[in-house]
Amino acid sequence: MSVWQAFAWGGLSSSALYIGQVLAGPLERAQRVTGLIMGFGAGTLLSAIAYELIPAANLQRGLDVGIAVLVGALVYYTADRVVDGSGGADRQDIAGGAEGGSGAAMFLGALLDGVPEAFILGTGLALHGSISVAFVTAVFVSNIPQGVAGTTSLKAACYSGRRVFWMWTALTLACAVVAAAGFLVAELVHAQGTYAEAFAAGAVLTMLANSMMPEAFEHGGTTVGLVTVLGFLVAGALSVLQ
Repeated sequence: MSVWQAFAWGGLSSSALYIGQVLAGPLERAQRVTGLIMGFGAGTLLSAIAYELIPAANLQRGLDVGIAVLVGALVYYTADRVVDGSGGADRQDIAGGAEGGSGAAMFLGALLDGVPEAFILGTGLALHGSISVAFVTAVFVSNIPQGVAGTTSLKAACYSGRRVFWMWTALTLACAVVAAAGFLVAELVHAQGTYAEAFAAGAVLTMLANSMMPEAFEHGGTTVGLVTVLGFLVAGALSVLQ
C-alpha cells in the first residue's frame, strides 16, 4: 500500500458530495428521504467506529485509548463551536440554512466534518495494509446526505451551483490530502497508530451526535431509528465478511 492509494481512497470517499449536489434539487421536497439516508449513513459510521476503530480489544489496552477518544471529541467540539459561531451552523441543515449563513464558514465546517474520516482512512491503510470496505462505505454513504444538506444551505446563502461544485472539488482534494497525511503519520509512528484512530473516532462520534443524527431524526421521523440500525448491521456485515 502507498500514500497515493491513501490519497485516492480519501478523494473517492468524499466524492459522494457530488452525488449529494445532484440530488439536492430532486430531494428538495423530499426531506424525509434525505433524513432517512442520513440516518442510514449515521448507522454505518457508528458500526465502523465500534468494529473498526475502538473495539473492546483496543479499549483493553488501557486508559490511554479512552483518553485519546475523549481528546478527539473535545477538539472537534471546540472547533465546531467556533465554526457554528462564524456562520456555519446550517451546513447539515436538510431544509436549507438561513440566508444570512456564511458560505466560507459552511465550507470550513464541512471540511471539519470530513477531516477525521479521511484521516482514519489513511491511518487504517498504513496500519492494516488494506482498506476497510466497511469504513469506506460508511463515509461514502454519509457524505451523500451531507452533500444534499450542504448544497441546499449554500444555495440559500446565494452561492451558485457552479461555485458549490468547485467548493466540493476543493473539499474532495483536501480530504484526499488528509488521508495521505494520515498514512504518512501512521507510517512514522506505527506503534501509536491506534491512538490516532481513537482520536479521530472521538471526533466522528461527536459529529454524529451533535449534528448528523439530530438532523436525520428531525426530518426522517421515528423510522430513522430502524434505518440507523439497518445501516449499522450492513457495515457490521461488511466488516465481518472482509
